[in-house]
This record gives sequence, structure tokens and C-alpha cells, in this order.
Amino acid sequence: MPLNRRKFLKRSAVTGAGVALAGGAAAPAAQAASGAGASGRPAKRWSLTVMGTTDLHGHVFNWDYFKDAEYADGAGNAQGLARISTLVNQVREEKGRCNTLLIDAGDTIQGTPLTYYYAKVDPITAKGGPVHPMAQAMNAIGYDAVALGNHEFNYGIETLRKFEQQCDFPLLGANALDARTQKPAFPPYFMKKFHVHGAPPVTVAVLGLTNPGIAIWDKAYVQGKLTFPGLEEQAAKWVPKLRSMGADVVVVSAHSGTSGKSSYGDQLPWVEDAAANVARQVPGIDAILVGHAHLEIPELRVVNEKTGKTVVLSEPLCYAERLSLFDIELVFAKGRWEVESVAASLRNSNSVADDPRITRLLTDEHKKVVAYVNQVVGRATETLTTVDARYKDAPIIDLITRVQEDVVKSALAGTEYAALPVIAQASPFSRTSEIPAGDVTIRDLSSLYVYDNTLVAKLMTGAQVRAYLEYSAEYFAQTAVGAAVDVEKLTNANNRPDYNYDYVSGLAYDIDIAQPAGSRIRNLTFDGAALDDAQQFVLAVNNYRANGGGAFPYVASAKELWSESTEIRTRIAEWVTAKGVLDPKDFASVDWRLTRDGTPVF
Repeated sequence: MPLNRRKFLKRSAVTGAGVALAGGAAAPAAQAASGAGASGRPAKRWSLTVMGTTDLHGHVFNWDYFKDAEYADGAGNAQGLARISTLVNQVREEKGRCNTLLIDAGDTIQGTPLTYYYAKVDPITAKGGPVHPMAQAMNAIGYDAVALGNHEFNYGIETLRKFEQQCDFPLLGANALDARTQKPAFPPYFMKKFHVHGAPPVTVAVLGLTNPGIAIWDKAYVQGKLTFPGLEEQAAKWVPKLRSMGADVVVVSAHSGTSGKSSYGDQLPWVEDAAANVARQVPGIDAILVGHAHLEIPELRVVNEKTGKTVVLSEPLCYAERLSLFDIELVFAKGRWEVESVAASLRNSNSVADDPRITRLLTDEHKKVVAYVNQVVGRATETLTTVDARYKDAPIIDLITRVQEDVVKSALAGTEYAALPVIAQASPFSRTSEIPAGDVTIRDLSSLYVYDNTLVAKLMTGAQVRAYLEYSAEYFAQTAVGAAVDVEKLTNANNRPDYNYDYVSGLAYDIDIAQPAGSRIRNLTFDGAALDDAQQFVLAVNNYRANGGGAFPYVASAKELWSESTEIRTRIAEWVTAKGVLDPKDFASVDWRLTRDGTPVF
């Protein structure tokens, strides 16, 4: 049953209650003769399997909407909740449905054209609107609880609350607090009793934790409404409560990685990837389902610093490519259930076929989205690709910056900032995007800009732009003059992802990769003259970067001149539709190049 938010908040203000659901049919007791109680009789034992997914990002089927084909990669992975459903059915058959839980660690309703369509084109928030495909699929599969991810907030709180209403399971967020009352704005936890033949029931609690970075990444939606304190402090608050309420097993579902690092630097006092910290610092946790980092971690064992007990963590990769299993063995001793052991493992979606029940359920929604993304909106005079866009100024990225420049110039027309030069940033998000010569579809343009970012205009000085470029250039590995250049090793220095490397249009500059980080930007000019540090610019920048994503200097604190809620992806489609013809001569320019002591690398 979906949780009524108003009732929950009223109740939680008094009791701190979460969601309590009683198990249905009596579960078969998993008893063994090994180990004897005080009476000499064999100790009661029981087995629980907690299944987990994370970072589903709208993947229902094994389908690539950007390529209009079945998903395929070099590793042979398969994606989609239809596959996960088959795996879940298998596990329930093996273990007994009454011995299993199914949870998720967040990032559910953003990430594919399917999720965009039901947020923006045929929105679930419209009067008489559709039920979100992810709610339909997850309800049908029988999820017990889902933690909030940061991308749950990308379409605003209204969309998230509507999705919450459509789910038959609670969306958990112990550290998603009402900004005014500092009370939980979502259920902090979920509890379920499992009946055991001939013994007291086993009570399992799932604590949901989300990412503090939401306060930065979706500032426009949450500022003044919600706050997101650290995972460690909130786990330390809630785990003892769950134990005092009778939880025999405590599982944390955390939309947070294990590295202990943050992409937003020191802009927040709380760690972005804090799951391992929680395991180390907070006593009383048996297992943690990890999310957010898009990594595959079959099993990670972390020792709690206060108790010396081992906490087992697992992250099942993203896009429904894996299913984590926590196999938990309990023994009834001294009048209570105790966790005897926990082991984690993964199951691979590529080992099974789609569940036909999910296929039947969502085929119509899938077909609508396929038709939408295959609409022709223009014609390209030549093929444009991102294949080498990481290390060469590629026209296809210039298309993004040109669209952003035009939108911001139009928005600022008639204001006091209209005379300032507009420059724009863009990142090479994908290494495989291609706009082919000939007909251009929404699908082609969506594959170029895979995130649901929106556009912001910020006021920057020349000196700040210079620092911004220096920080961006840290993306390249230092490569001595004369050394061989391997493009596979040239980028992503210090594990910086492609989406945290920025082009900046409207300027000309060299990036000298023979120099150490911080001293690489050379020959920086604007309008043919050396850049004036005092010159003012309007930077057209995506909301992720504008709010501090990637920890680029100055931009988060810079004065905001304008912003909008229309996605940059939509603006690109509008621009191409208006032009009708996509010709590089209308938008492409060579603004930057890699050099070594003044000699071009390419």
C-alpha cells in the first residue's frame, strides 16, 4: 500500500515512525541441526535473502532508444527491469517468496527517453495522466521499498510526489528533511515481520539514505523546501531506533558510493560517496545496498570501528544489468534472533530472458516512446560524431554551445546584460554519439545530450573564466614533449569523468599538456586580443555545473542572471527544427587545441 504523506508526517512528528508492514503467509522455517540451544535441542535457524537493484534510470527493456535497437555492448551485458523480474522470480522460487525482500537504492525516474516522455511529453502530473512505467513495472515485480536517488528530483518535487503516489512501496529518505521543520519529508525506513514456524517472527528493517548532493544538483527545485544532511549522522540517529523497535536485521539502502569522496569538493560538509563510512562508523548495520556510483561490487566487507563486526556491502551495477543478493543466516539464541552470517553475490541480467508479464504490461508505453524519438526534425549535410571529441574540438559539441549561446542571448535581450559577450560550456558526454548525414531525428539529438540538464546564465570575469579553463584542463594526463600520445590514456586524469571536462566557446586557447595541471592554458584570447581579466562575460552553463557539479571554480557562486526549466536537449531539437538544415558552417569553429610547448598534438 502506498504511504499517505500527510498521515506519515503527522505520525512521524510524534513517534518517528516509518512504514511497518506485517508479513503475510507463514514462511517455511530454514532449520538445521547444527548448533544446540540450552535445552540440547537443535537451535532454530532461518534464512533471509535481500535482493537489490540500483540506478535503474528508466530502463524497463533491453532497448537502446538512441540507436533504435536492442541494447548491446562489448561485455555482453543486458539491461532492463523485464530481465530483473525474471531473476527475482528465480530467487523467490529458490528461497521461498516469504524468505525474500526486494529493495532498490534509487535513481529510478530519469535517464532514458522513456522517463523523459512521461515527465515532459505525456506527464504523469497531468490531470488524468498516465501511471509512470517505472511504477507499473516495479509494482508488478513486487518491490518492498526504494531509496530516493538524486535524479528523483530532476523533474521537480511535484513529479516525484506523483510518482510516489503511484508506487505500491515507500520511497525512503531518512536524510531528506523538510527545510522548515527538519522532520523527515519521506519515510525514513520500512519494517517487515517474517513469520517463522515454531519460533518468534524475524523483524527486518530497511533504512533509506539519499545523497546530500541533491542540495547542489537540484538547487532550483529543493532550496528552501528540503535539506539533505549527511548519511553518517542520519544513520547514527536511525539505526539505534530501529534496533530499539525490535529490528533483528538492519539493512541500509544508500544512494551513495563507497569511495568516501565528493565531486562537489568542500561546497557541502557532507560526503557524496559515504556508504563505506556508514558501515565503519555506525554500529548495528548488517548489510548495505550501495548505489549512485554505477559500479559493480559483488561483495565488500567493511569492519565497524566500534563493534569490530563485519558489514557486507554490494552494488549491482546500473541500468538493471545486475541483481545483488544478500544471503543472511539467523539463529535464535538467548531468546532473540541474531544474524550469524551475511554473504553477498550478484546475478547477471544477461543470463535470462525478459519476463513476458512485464513485456505485456509496458509494450504500449515503449512503442509510444520509440515513435516519439524517431520523429524527423531536420537534415544534416554531413555526419557529426563525438568519437574524438574528448581531445579535439569537435563540431558536434560546438552545436551544443551555439544553441546555448543563442538561447541566452535571446533571453537577455533588452536587459542591462544584453551587451555583454555570451560564451558557453559543453562537455563530451558520450564517446559514441553520431548525427548521420541525412534525416535527423529527436533520437539522434537526444543521444548527443543524454542528461536532462537545463540552462543557466552566470556572470563571470575573464580571470574567473581563465581559472575555470585551467581546472577543466586537469582532465588531461601530463604528456612530455616527444612522448608517444595514446588517446586511451590521454584523458580522465585522476579518474575525472568525461562529463566533467568542458569546452568553452567564444574564446580561443591552447591546452599545453606538457605542463603540470594549473599551468596549461596558453594563448587565451577573446575577439582576437589577449583576454582581459576584468572583462565581464555571460557564461551559458548547464544547471549541474552552475550549481557546483564537478566543483569547477567560481561558477556556483557567480551571479545568476537567468535560468529556465526547459531541457537543453529540447532546445537543441528546437534549434535544429527551426533551421531545418544542420550544416557545420552555421555553428562550428575551432576554439581550442592540445599542444606541447606550442606544437599542436594533433
